[in-house]
Amino acid sequence: MSTNTSKQKREDLLNKINHIRNFISKSTQDSNTDELFTYLNDLEKELTNKKFGLVFEEHSELIDKILAAHSPVLVEDKDLLINNNPQMNFLIEGDNLASLKLLLKTHKEKVDLVYIDPPYNTLKEGFTYSDTLVDKNDTYRHSKWSSFMYRRLEIARKLLSSQGAIFISIDDNEVAALRLLCDEIFGYQNFIANIVWEKKYSPQNDAKWLSDSHDHILVYAKNKEKWRPNLLKRTAEMDKRYKNPDNDPRGPWKAADFSAKTYSPTGDYLITTPSGRIVSPPSSRSWITNEQRFKDLVADNRIWFGKNGNNVPAQKKFLSEVQQGSVSKTIWFRTEVGDNQVGVQELKKIFEGKGVFTNPKPVSLLERIIEIASQPTSCILDFFAGSGTTGHAVLKYNQEHKDSNRSFILCTNNENNICKEITYERIKRVICKEEFYASLKYYKVDYIPTSERLYYEYADELLLHTRELVELENGINLINNSEIGIVLTEEELQLYIKNTNNLSKCRRLYMGHNLLPTAEQESLFKENNIEVNIVPDYYYRDLQER
Repeated sequence: MSTNTSKQKREDLLNKINHIRNFISKSTQDSNTDELFTYLNDLEKELTNKKFGLVFEEHSELIDKILAAHSPVLVEDKDLLINNNPQMNFLIEGDNLASLKLLLKTHKEKVDLVYIDPPYNTLKEGFTYSDTLVDKNDTYRHSKWSSFMYRRLEIARKLLSSQGAIFISIDDNEVAALRLLCDEIFGYQNFIANIVWEKKYSPQNDAKWLSDSHDHILVYAKNKEKWRPNLLKRTAEMDKRYKNPDNDPRGPWKAADFSAKTYSPTGDYLITTPSGRIVSPPSSRSWITNEQRFKDLVADNRIWFGKNGNNVPAQKKFLSEVQQGSVSKTIWFRTEVGDNQVGVQELKKIFEGKGVFTNPKPVSLLERIIEIASQPTSCILDFFAGSGTTGHAVLKYNQEHKDSNRSFILCTNNENNICKEITYERIKRVICKEEFYASLKYYKVDYIPTSERLYYEYADELLLHTRELVELENGINLINNSEIGIVLTEEELQLYIKNTNNLSKCRRLYMGHNLLPTAEQESLFKENNIEVNIVPDYYYRDLQER
């Protein structure tokens, strides 16, 4: 059972106020007594009054109790390694709060794009919170959902790079609460858009009120002043509007209005067409340029009077000179980015006709987000990975764009074996079937007891899991990798150097932060052109400060 910590704190403070009030009332009264009572009444009023914005009860989770007494670590399932490419992608199985806390050590301010599709907390389905299903009968279901999301979004913001952004799918049920949460966490000034996605085609004729056919995607930047969306690639439909009826060597063009919406005296003049017709600007308007500029455009064959030379002048806009892309709108139609049914069919095709997941997002929807909100080497994070659509979309996007070397990190729990049997299996199958040049590591979150233990008592246990964090932070595989090595103890360093084969093949060596190589050892590294990287002590430094 979760605990309503906000309510407990409030009731505890109110009880203390009453205790103080009773104590004062039984004590000797003086000129300050009334003032003290006034202060107590003000405090009580402040605790019980509603405040502007989203007010929710803070709840603790089962994972809080675990993290309070344990340190999360990563353990690799080596049997699930997919090793086709030196650059690794990662799938982390476990509570996503623990996963996010580990990512804070390896990816703080390094993630360019976060996409999540969290539980919608609907009356129909509810969501699992602290190992318990929260449904319509739970009077604190909205508070629990808000508390659940708040803490994860706080970490997500810390993971975003200065030019990063987060995209969050949600429906009408919690969109208002989520908007207020994000305003507080990311700052209302960093709100970018509320994208409306058409998720269904067929109307629900049995709907009690209106047919629900859309979801929202809230978009917030880490810093709106630094974040800019990429342009969408021009479509064939857009380019069809450009023709070349006069065989202009500059290529296809389209005619644009030569009159301005607002009047300017310098643009008010008569134009004689090639056929001899004299035309003036439309009523209350003027031409877009002065007369001399118009003559220059005519001389450059940039004014079109029609094939007969008798039309009102139009300016030629060449396809080669227009912006090579378009700004994304905030309404995304299913014909552009797919819908839920497309997502279902995609997943069924991968799993040979089996329906293994409810309402998966279509790959094309995630590709649209990747296109406008990431760069060629961006790290993309999804900590509600579900069926793995985000990972699938990144792989597909890399395959279709030669300049793309994006990577992904997916986090999900393993409720009903979803992580291994659906998320992992999907990525594995699409890599194999589509022959994607991609790799994947599968980690599980484990916990090392730290409560009532001094740091030196469990430090060696933590050291055993340093490799995984180095791999995660650098997107590499250290197992059986002759070009990249890792040494964390003096003994490991000595053994590594004794093997001349290691030195001849190694190009990069990760070394524990407390190791001090000798001058001779450093010389060997230099002679063999080995790049030495110090393993950061911040992986577990905070535990020493307890």
